[in-house]
Amino acid sequence: MESVVVWQTVALCGLLSWIGLASYINITHKLRSSLQPWVTRHVVTGAPLILRIQKYQNSFFDALFSGLSCIVSVPFYTAFLPLLFWSGHGKLARQMTLLMAFCDYLGNSIKDVISAPRPSCPPVRRITATKDEEENALEYGLPSSHTLNTVCLSGYLLYYILSYTENIHASYTFAGFALVCLLVGLIGLGRIYLGMHSPIDIISGLVFGLMILLFWSNVHEYVDSFITTGQNVIYFWGALSILLLFAYPTPEFPTPSFEFHTAFDGVAFGIVAGVQQTYHQFHHEAVACVFTPQLPISTFLGRMLVGLPTILIVKFCSKALAKWILPIVSNTLGMSIRSTSYIPMLNSSSTGKVDGCKQRGPLHKLFFSSQDSFDIDTGIRFVQYAGLAWSVVDLVPSLFAYLNL
Repeated sequence: MESVVVWQTVALCGLLSWIGLASYINITHKLRSSLQPWVTRHVVTGAPLILRIQKYQNSFFDALFSGLSCIVSVPFYTAFLPLLFWSGHGKLARQMTLLMAFCDYLGNSIKDVISAPRPSCPPVRRITATKDEEENALEYGLPSSHTLNTVCLSGYLLYYILSYTENIHASYTFAGFALVCLLVGLIGLGRIYLGMHSPIDIISGLVFGLMILLFWSNVHEYVDSFITTGQNVIYFWGALSILLLFAYPTPEFPTPSFEFHTAFDGVAFGIVAGVQQTYHQFHHEAVACVFTPQLPISTFLGRMLVGLPTILIVKFCSKALAKWILPIVSNTLGMSIRSTSYIPMLNSSSTGKVDGCKQRGPLHKLFFSSQDSFDIDTGIRFVQYAGLAWSVVDLVPSLFAYLNL
C-alpha cells in the first residue's frame, strides 16, 4: 500500500514540477519559435501537391472522403464506444477510450505548441461538410488528428483481435493488416483532398500515431490492471486529470483544441471512476458478449434503446448541475468567475476580453483570465463529460441489470 502511494505521489509531484518549470522558462514559446517556421515552409511547399490532387474533384470523392472523415472523427468514437461497452467487450472499450483520450491530448498539444497553419484557402479548396469539420478547421494543422487517431485506434483494434483470438489463420492476419493500411491511406489522402491538411501534417500524424501505438501496446495491460484492481485509483486519476488541464500548452491564438481535450479528459475520468467501482459487477472478463446465447442481438438492441437516451439525459443534467453548483462554490471561495459560452450573463462584464485570457500561461489556463477570474466553462465541460462517461459504465449497466437486459 505504501509503495503505491509513493509512486502515485511522485508521479503527480513530477507532473506538477514540470508544469511549473515549463511555465517559468516558457518552453512552449521556445519550441514554437524553433519548429513553426520549418513546418510552415513545408505547408507552403505542399500546396501544389494539394492542388494537383484536387484537380480530380467530383461529387463522389467529396462524399467518399467526407464520409470517411466522419467515421473516424471524435463524435463517431464518442457514439461507438458506449455500444462497445454494452456489447460485453469491456476491456477493449475502456482501452480504446483511454487510448482515444491519450491521442487527443498528445495530438492537440503538439498542434498548439507548434501552432502551424493549415493549407491556405484559397487557393486550396476546403470542404467542411459537417459542423464538426468546421470546428476542426479552426484548429492548427500539424499533426493530422484524423490520421493519428486512425493509426492508433484501428491499429490497436487489430492488435487486440490478434492477441486475444486463438488459432487465427495467417490470411486473416494479412487481410486485417491490409484493411488497416487501406483505411489509414484513404484517411490521409482524404484529408489532403478536402483541403484540411498538408502532406507534412499527414506524415507527422502517421509517425506520431505509430509511436503512440507502439507505446500503448506495451503499457495497456498495466493500465488496465491499475484501473480494475489498483488502489487510490479515483483520487489519483482525478488529480491527474486536473493537472493535465494545467499542463496543456497555450496556442499562439485561441483554438477549440483545449475544449476538445477538456471533454475527453472528463470522459477518461468518468470511465475510470465508473469501471473501478463496478468492475466485478458489470465489467469483468466473464461478462456476456453480444451474439451469444446470453446476450442475443434483440437484447443488445434493447440496451441501445435504453442506454443512448439515458446517457444523453445524464449529459444534460450534469451540465445543468455543474452550471448551478460551480458558480456557487466559486463565489463561496471568493473567486471572480466568468464564462465564455455556458453562462452568458457572467461574460457581460468581460466582453471583448475572452481571447486575451486564453493566451496566459498553463497555470492560468484553467482558473484565471486577464482579470484574475475563473473561466468556469472548463469546469462545466469537464463535469459534463465525466458524468456522461460515468453513466455509460455505471448507471446504464445498473439499469440493464434492473430490466434484465
